[in-house]
Amino acid sequence: MRAIRRRELLQLTAAGVLAAPLVAAASARQPAPLKPGSRIAALAPGTWLEPGDPLLTRLKQRCTEQGWQLLTPPELMGQWRWFSGTDQQREGALRKAWLDHSIDALFCVGAGWGSARVLEQGWTIPPQPRWCVGFSDCSALLLAQQRAGSSGGIHAWFGGDQAQWQRLVALLQDRPVPPLIGKGVQGGVVAGPLVVSNLTIATSLIGTRWMPSLEGAILVLEDTGEAPYRIDRQLTQWRASGLLSRLAGIALGRFRWAEDDVLPGDFSMQEILLERLQPLGLPMVSDLPVGHGTPNLALPLGRQAQLDGCSGRLALL
Repeated sequence: MRAIRRRELLQLTAAGVLAAPLVAAASARQPAPLKPGSRIAALAPGTWLEPGDPLLTRLKQRCTEQGWQLLTPPELMGQWRWFSGTDQQREGALRKAWLDHSIDALFCVGAGWGSARVLEQGWTIPPQPRWCVGFSDCSALLLAQQRAGSSGGIHAWFGGDQAQWQRLVALLQDRPVPPLIGKGVQGGVVAGPLVVSNLTIATSLIGTRWMPSLEGAILVLEDTGEAPYRIDRQLTQWRASGLLSRLAGIALGRFRWAEDDVLPGDFSMQEILLERLQPLGLPMVSDLPVGHGTPNLALPLGRQAQLDGCSGRLALL
C-alpha cells in the first residue's frame, strides 16, 4: 500500500517472531451481539480525518437507524503531522475505548498509516472478545487482536451500498451471512480460521509480536496502489519467511493499481499473483469482493471458514 495523498487515500477508501509461540486463532467465544442502545466508539488510529468527513456523517446516520449510539470523542478529529494525534494520544484513545466496558464496539474510521505505531507504544490488547471493525491500515490492529486471542475483529468498511452495510450489521448481531463468491483458481476444499488483511500492512508485521499464526489458516489478502513488481517483492518475502507453507488455503480480494505501473513485457497483476502463489499447491480463490473499492464485504478474523478452490466459494462455518 504505497504512500498516497491524504485526499486520494480517503477517496480510495470510500469507493510474531516466527520462533515464538503463536496463537492459532482467536477465541471461539464471540462478543455480545449489538442491539438497540449499543454504544460504539469511533477511532482514527492512523491518518487524520478531513474536516466534515462525509463518511462519518453517513456512519452516524446508519448507526442511528440501527438504534446504536456512535461516540465521536474529541481525539477523533485531532491532527499531528499526517496522524490524527501523536502516537501516545492515539494509543491512549484506543486503550481507553478498548477497556471501557460501557462501549460495545470499536469502529476504526480512519485509515492511511499509523496503526502499527500505536501498537509500538507497548499496550497489549487483552484476550477478551471485542468487536473491532476496520480495514486497510487498521488491519494491523485486527491482526494484533487475533494474535492476542481476542475474537471480534472484522475486516470491513462503513461505506458502500446498503447490502455491504447490512452484511456488517449481521456479523455484529451474530447472524449468518451468505458466502462470498470469487473465481476458482486451484481446486480443493479446506477449512480453517480466517486471517484477513491488507497485504502491505501484514507484510510489515512479519517478524513482530503482532503477527497471528497462519497454521492451518485461510489467508485472505487485498491491496491498493501497489504496482505488480511491489506485490512480487512482498509475496517473495512471505515465501522466504516460510509463513505460506503453514496455510490451508489462499483467497485474494481486490488489488488496485495504476495501469501505467505496468510496462510492455512486465507481469500483469493477475500473472504475478498466480506466479508467486499457485506453486504452493494450495486451494486458491481470486477476485473476492473484498478490499479497497466496492463492494468491500465484511469478513471476521479468526472465524472458521470453508474455501472451495473449484467453485471460488468462501463460506463461514
